[in-house]
Amino acid sequence: MLAGMARLLVVKATAGADAPERCNQAFNVAATAATAGVDVSLWLTGESTWFALPGRAATFQLAHAAPLTDLLELLLEAGRVTACTQCAARREITPADVVPGIRIAGAAVFVEEIMAEGAQALVY
Repeated sequence: MLAGMARLLVVKATAGADAPERCNQAFNVAATAATAGVDVSLWLTGESTWFALPGRAATFQLAHAAPLTDLLELLLEAGRVTACTQCAARREITPADVVPGIRIAGAAVFVEEIMAEGAQALVY
């Protein structure tokens, strides 16, 4: 754990296949932090919301990047993953549709996480 202090890193991915490098950066930073023992919460918003669906992460391709499926699996094991309520609704994605372990939650939950004592939020 970094500096011996329990901290939460909240990473919001706002891009998907439409901006692959930005999308990968969000997943990579979140997974790297989780591997280092940081409490991590990854939020899938905008086009990244599609990666909440089974099999979608496997369709993501970016040269010299870790497979998105591996990063997502790591985050589901070592952190938490949330799909944005409105983003999911706009894509007709329901809780029954998403990968087991991914929750759907809205802005109030996001604000609660980022305002927690010692929390750090990053938006990609």
